Amino acid sequence: MMAPKFQLLALLAFAVAMLFLENQIHQLEESRSKLERAVARLEVRDIDERRAQDGLRESREDVENDMVVIYNRVPKTASTSFTNLAYDLCSRNHYHVLHINTSKNNPVIFGVMKKPVYINVVRDPIERLVSYYYFLRFGDDYRPGLRRRKQGDKKTFDECVAAGGSDCAPEKLWLQIPFFCGHYSECWSVNIGSRWALEQAKYNLINEYLLVGVTEELEDFVMMLEAALPRFFKGATELYRTGKKSHLRKTSEKKPPTKESIARLQQSPIWKLENEFYEFALEQFQFVRAHGVREKDGELYLLPQNFFYEKIYPKAT
Repeated sequence: MMAPKFQLLALLAFAVAMLFLENQIHQLEESRSKLERAVARLEVRDIDERRAQDGLRESREDVENDMVVIYNRVPKTASTSFTNLAYDLCSRNHYHVLHINTSKNNPVIFGVMKKPVYINVVRDPIERLVSYYYFLRFGDDYRPGLRRRKQGDKKTFDECVAAGGSDCAPEKLWLQIPFFCGHYSECWSVNIGSRWALEQAKYNLINEYLLVGVTEELEDFVMMLEAALPRFFKGATELYRTGKKSHLRKTSEKKPPTKESIARLQQSPIWKLENEFYEFALEQFQFVRAHGVREKDGELYLLPQNFFYEKIYPKAT
């Protein structure tokens, strides 16, 4: 039989062991509770993040589905080739195209409920005028059977310039600036050649237009639009390169002007303003292409925005 002294020690050891086990069980229960609370918080956070992402995705989709892109096309800038890309892509990319033909080519257009995204294309002003001159007389290969307004007039552009004709007068160059200037009377006034209109056109090009391309680099313009607005222009580059409508409306019987005719037009203050605007648009287009996108394997990619949050106030406690 165990001595009383050893019995007491055994009881004390058992009691200590039980207290230790109870303490360990209590700590385990607390740890489990903390773990459960942490898991619950993570689950709630995950749900909130998923909801936020779903909301952001839905918001982005709503914005894209509600987006209006306006191409206020300038005549004889390869606009038919470009608009046919939009026609061919609209079913594939699920959007609608509305071709609004204003009465007698009146440039004033009605308003829209939400601010649209503006795009456009410009061309060397003399090249544009020469193309338009021959288009009025000989048409193009897009609708060759259509009778044009000046059909039957065989006078060349050089002959027109030499004779001081109205269809090749410097005033006919005044077109691209008004398209970008706006609806103010001075933009379209008969007193053409306004320096103010030029500066307003430059301002609008920079501040109101997502992208303005040039006819001479139309493929790059298409590539950049596909990178910037894939909702509308996904597949546009490949379609432009391989499709049958990429180079529509080649003006028939067009003859390049002589250096003498060009020099005579370049003496006009109107040409100087229009050419300044064209060179401004070209420089801006090339700047955006150089700094906003990169080409890889024949495709353009938008460069990511490089920034970080240097300071955030108020600071988190």
